[in-house]
Amino acid sequence: MHESTDDQTADAGGAERVVLLDEDGTAVGTELKSEVHTDRTPLHLAFSAHLMADDGRVLLTRRALSKKTWPGVWTNSLCGHPAPGESTAEAIRRRAAQELCIDPTWLGEPEPLLPEFRYRAVDASGVVENEICPVFVVRLQVEPEQLPAPNPEEVAEQRWLPGEDLVAAVQAAPFVVSPWLALHIADDRAREALRTGAAG
Repeated sequence: MHESTDDQTADAGGAERVVLLDEDGTAVGTELKSEVHTDRTPLHLAFSAHLMADDGRVLLTRRALSKKTWPGVWTNSLCGHPAPGESTAEAIRRRAAQELCIDPTWLGEPEPLLPEFRYRAVDASGVVENEICPVFVVRLQVEPEQLPAPNPEEVAEQRWLPGEDLVAAVQAAPFVVSPWLALHIADDRAREALRTGAAG
């Protein structure tokens, strides 16, 4: 039986937990992040974020080769799972620090882009992603060139691209990026926001 959503954000050993959801998006329990992704992954809560600079460039990242799902695949700036009791904004800042080594004070407030986004996808190894995964734009408060190198355990490479170039690249070859990024760009709202720098 899955544990109650009253659990703390991590177990006694510090292992991360994710929030399990029913088909209506209601929290029904938690599971260890390390164990939730299998060939029968239950529906769970996540988020995706596009980090945007003042000049309209958007951060594209390549997942580390050690990742369990979609290793080495180019994707949006960052993704993650809000822990039980953690807000999405808090989770975005936490994961930005963990993945990209970004000081959370360098980030603006997350702006909803695709608040109802949900997807299911299967990677080449057979592992399933099955998430209700709201998508946000987050404005960078410093110049991209001021950022440190990302955490190599999370991100193999990163590139800042003009939003129009990112949209065009994904539309031209959606099969070379993560399935969730391809689905973001397939939505008119996300395409327009990333092209023009306007969200919310």
